[in-house]
Amino acid sequence: MSTDPAAAPADEDAPAPQAAAPEDAPPPEHGPEETRDEAGDGEAPAPSGQEGEGAAPAPSEAEAELAAQRELRRRIEERKAGREAPVEAGGKLQGVAADLLAAVKAVEGGAAPTAFLPETAPAAPRRPAPEPARPAPAPAAPAAPTGPSDRAVDEVAAVLADGSAPAALAPAVAEALGDGAAEVLREDPWQLLHARGVRPEQADGFARALLGAEARPDDARRGRAVTGWLLEQAALAGHTALEADALRAALGQRAVPDPEATLREAVAEGDVLVFQDPLDTGAPTAQAPAAGPGADEAEEPAETPVRVLIGLERYALAEESLADGLAGLVNTPPAAGPGPEEWQGAGGEGRGSAAELIRAAAGHGLVLHSGGEAARAEPAALLTAAASLGLRAWGAAHGPDSRARLAAALAGTEGGAATVAGLLSGAEGPGRDAEGSLALDLLVVLDAPQLDVENAAMLVEALPDGARLVLSGDPGILGSAGPGRVFGDLLAARPCPVVVSRTPDPGPVGELVSGVGAGELTAVDAPGHEVAIVPVRDPAEAVHRTVQLVTESVPRAFQVPPEQTLVVTPGHGGAAGTRVLNAALKEKCNPGPGRFAGFDPGDRVAYSPAPGRTELGQVLGAEQEGLRLRCAGGEVLVARDRVAATLRHGWAVTAHQAVTLRAPAAVVVVPGDAGPTLTRDWLYTAFARADRHLSVVQGVGPTLATAIAEHPAKPRTTRLPLLLKPQLPAPATT
Repeated sequence: MSTDPAAAPADEDAPAPQAAAPEDAPPPEHGPEETRDEAGDGEAPAPSGQEGEGAAPAPSEAEAELAAQRELRRRIEERKAGREAPVEAGGKLQGVAADLLAAVKAVEGGAAPTAFLPETAPAAPRRPAPEPARPAPAPAAPAAPTGPSDRAVDEVAAVLADGSAPAALAPAVAEALGDGAAEVLREDPWQLLHARGVRPEQADGFARALLGAEARPDDARRGRAVTGWLLEQAALAGHTALEADALRAALGQRAVPDPEATLREAVAEGDVLVFQDPLDTGAPTAQAPAAGPGADEAEEPAETPVRVLIGLERYALAEESLADGLAGLVNTPPAAGPGPEEWQGAGGEGRGSAAELIRAAAGHGLVLHSGGEAARAEPAALLTAAASLGLRAWGAAHGPDSRARLAAALAGTEGGAATVAGLLSGAEGPGRDAEGSLALDLLVVLDAPQLDVENAAMLVEALPDGARLVLSGDPGILGSAGPGRVFGDLLAARPCPVVVSRTPDPGPVGELVSGVGAGELTAVDAPGHEVAIVPVRDPAEAVHRTVQLVTESVPRAFQVPPEQTLVVTPGHGGAAGTRVLNAALKEKCNPGPGRFAGFDPGDRVAYSPAPGRTELGQVLGAEQEGLRLRCAGGEVLVARDRVAATLRHGWAVTAHQAVTLRAPAAVVVVPGDAGPTLTRDWLYTAFARADRHLSVVQGVGPTLATAIAEHPAKPRTTRLPLLLKPQLPAPATT
């Protein structure tokens, strides 16, 4: 590695401020970024007169996707309801709710409960699909949700005004609480926590304004609402459930006087679900000895240890639906189609990992493929081969930038490329057949680590019988913005063939990234200054060096203009976060007064139409209806009332925002205050954004190597492996 000539040591060593941890993070910690709310700062307007940004209704660009999510939930809820039967479990409860209440009472009471697992029926065999009639019938697009009515929003705004909360929250509250939202909110002010970004202390202030002295910390309504809020915060950190002990501790930290009683109440009311999952300790279960002469009594068999998890129904249902669908793919061969000889002739006869992937997909309904950026050529080769055999083959990527790279690799072939969101909503892709399934025979999902359980479940539910699914991605990068660890769980469980690419990312940048993935910060030979380490002593110098690199050093040495250099930093706040860096880079690259909601024509922006989805664009100008952008997916008009919620300056972004982006050059900023929060997957993701040149503005000293060696990705609590295990054959050894 080389040192950039512009990086002279600073004259004095100023102490770096400590990184601010997310104030409302649940016990399982978040990553280094201060928020996963890619559309904004993760803060709602303060209901008690505090300053903050307003929540807004769901963006129009995401309406079809939201409709698809609702359809999935309706379908899996109907299927689950069909398997439930009333049981005698006390009180007014029936079915699963009664069993859950009995389970949590038994566990918390110290008794030895009968282990309870939600019913999971064996995966129904996927019937072989008949030869599809081509072309497929015209797709039936899901109906767009109408959203809350103006009257409902006005009624909620009146209640918010009575509680001294900003009216800007009204659309989000009306959307979250549904019909009768105003009445619900007036009867239970803590329901305000269902609005995105609202925090418990803000809901407490709102409740005090409405209820006066009746708003007490021990109010059961407060305890249940805080329980749900904590589980939603855990979902933002990637968990589909939390261990009961961790949730009790978090409730105590939120001034809930009796966490155990609160959890029992939440279970009884159906707000949360309880699971007792057997722990795989690796030790054989003790068996009772056979009775014989002189034996008065046989010993009791040793109990199987369990972990008690508590989660929200929406994620539990999605995870169960996903497990059922994946098991069906594994257990049922693909539909009749091209034979082995035809697949070999289409590219599966070679010895490389691309040929291995083609052979695996030829005979299996589910295949996993792992590799870096260069390895994306292998799923592209599979799509090309499948299309040449007459199969309806489509690839889906996480964002428009990634989709564009896939489309370029497929140029001149029959294969198609879409985004996951566009595929699910019907805005992109092959459309739907007469039965409502995606009109395809093979789906290859790139950027698979970005799939959360809900999107993954929707994709699997949408596949026609007999279709093939290939999940491909780099296991070293940051995980999904939503809950779950779908790709990682499947790689660990190995329920199907796993093809590991043997195509390394090229050059010094690729060599450095490969070392980081292996847990080492290695010195690489970079004769052309492809990798540069830029030491800094304080955040102010980090900002100065970053601007210098983007606007002077990189353009001069690599002929990469500033608009093609990606700046990645750990968080939005702090002295070297995206806000400060974007202000400094705008002043240098496109100075202006910010006449249009803080933006000027020519500004580089990060556009987030939905949480977890970010694309970079450029402001073209302002119109009566809003701001017009040029993005990788084409021109976009952002409505005036959506600008504040979906746009921020985009010269500098977080690694989660950049996870599927690539640029000719990247400048990764790791200031001193970021040291305690750095992890290997964050650094791997940030470094891997560069194609030709990588500069690391380094202010953490030896902590950088320590984070890579000793701080792997933070674990996520999920149930997918447990749900899959009883439905699958022995793990594959491929």
